[in-house]
Amino acid sequence: MIASLLLTNALPDDIRLQSSDAAVRRLALIDAAETEDAACVPLLVRALRDDADTGVRRTAAESLGAWETPEAVDALCDGLYDSDASVRSMAAESLACLKQPALGARLLTRLTDPDADVRAALLRALRELRWPQSAAPARQHLADPSAAVRREAIGVLGWLRHTPALSDLSTLAQQDPEPDVRRAAMGALAFANDDGVLRTLVDGLADSDWQVREEAAATLGKLRFAAARPALEAALDDAYWQVALQAVRALGRLGDPLSGRPVAMLLTYAVSNVRKEAALALGEVGTLAELAVLGVSLQDDDPEVRKAARIGIAQIEARHRSA
Repeated sequence: MIASLLLTNALPDDIRLQSSDAAVRRLALIDAAETEDAACVPLLVRALRDDADTGVRRTAAESLGAWETPEAVDALCDGLYDSDASVRSMAAESLACLKQPALGARLLTRLTDPDADVRAALLRALRELRWPQSAAPARQHLADPSAAVRREAIGVLGWLRHTPALSDLSTLAQQDPEPDVRRAAMGALAFANDDGVLRTLVDGLADSDWQVREEAAATLGKLRFAAARPALEAALDDAYWQVALQAVRALGRLGDPLSGRPVAMLLTYAVSNVRKEAALALGEVGTLAELAVLGVSLQDDDPEVRKAARIGIAQIEARHRSA
């Protein structure tokens, strides 16, 4: 009996949804989602809100992410309060899959929720929507007592490229007590090329947390601040290779020949990923004076470094021929 039912698609009157076996109910929901029939949305909503089994509720939350309807969004928001952490997490993931900005209004009404995890999940969903009306509420949450909420609010404003919040983002990048928040703010500044942002990012290269320094170097590379060259060259000596890697990559993007010598010093770095980035950066900034040292990298133990050295040499030679 059950075997034959498993072969049919789930419909609103599917008997499997009444089964005492959670595995059978879960399979019925999966089949329902695969029909892509809007009539199945109420089944998923009911399962998320009422089913006693964690796996069934999690499946319902996952499947509802494909339905951008007010009913589905409201159910997923309710799923953020589920008693099981995995269901809450799945509901948050599904909300972050939304693409219709018009649904943002339904999320905004819940941003005052006392639960920090709920506020963070809602802001994460709003970030993906890139809905201009979410900028003002997100800016208010930059002062939220929860670091997770502040981080997600930063994401909303960064993705919206919200210039009025630049001062607030710079302040968080420099002063927030949580490294994760400072790092997020450093990354969010990548849409603004002005002197204030330059100062914030350069200061970030001296942050006490290496991941913040790494993000500051990466953002400087994206913005290509010529004035950041001395600070980035100094960052090549950072105790963490991840910071040195982002700094040498940023210097390559600046394309200033004055960086050739300090960049070349990293061709003997212990970490091969850094050596590879140094070789590629030399292709952007190197002159004929660096060809010899770059040629040594053609014998590097790592094939990726050797490949990067060949690319770098070809770029320098091509630049010299066209000069």
